[in-house]
Amino acid sequence: MSLRVMQFVAIVLTALALVPAGAHLLELPGKLALSREEYLIVQDIYRGWALLGFVIVGAVTANLVLAVMLHGGGRHFALACLAFLLVTAALAAFFLGAFPVNQQTQNWTFMPNDWRALRLQWEYGHAIGAALTLLALCSLVLEAVLPRARPGRSGTQGIAGD
Repeated sequence: MSLRVMQFVAIVLTALALVPAGAHLLELPGKLALSREEYLIVQDIYRGWALLGFVIVGAVTANLVLAVMLHGGGRHFALACLAFLLVTAALAAFFLGAFPVNQQTQNWTFMPNDWRALRLQWEYGHAIGAALTLLALCSLVLEAVLPRARPGRSGTQGIAGD
């Protein structure tokens, strides 16, 4: 697979991972103002969103492949590695923040007494993931638009697959 194709795949998958994450982030202020009953009703809209996990796993994989392809590519490699680490951290934020709450609330079909604390953990877990995914996307786009070193110039090597 060529470098340009891999850049495209990594950017698209990371952007797609940002869609649900960004939705969570944008609705956070409104959802924090909801009552217990209203919040439980609103949480029902996320039925089926677990399938979007494939997108973030795809983004992690694509970013890793891109970083490997850019190994030895100086700042391009560094930016691809950063994107990989950021999107992986976004996935970790989900598993440390939202996922335990999903388990505890049975995917918000059960509302425990400490629901406010759980709501904050769930909402902020998603918000952190959204911020990390946005930073990963920015890193990928920057990597793609930065000029490439030319072979033989300043002792640098070109990046294979350009």
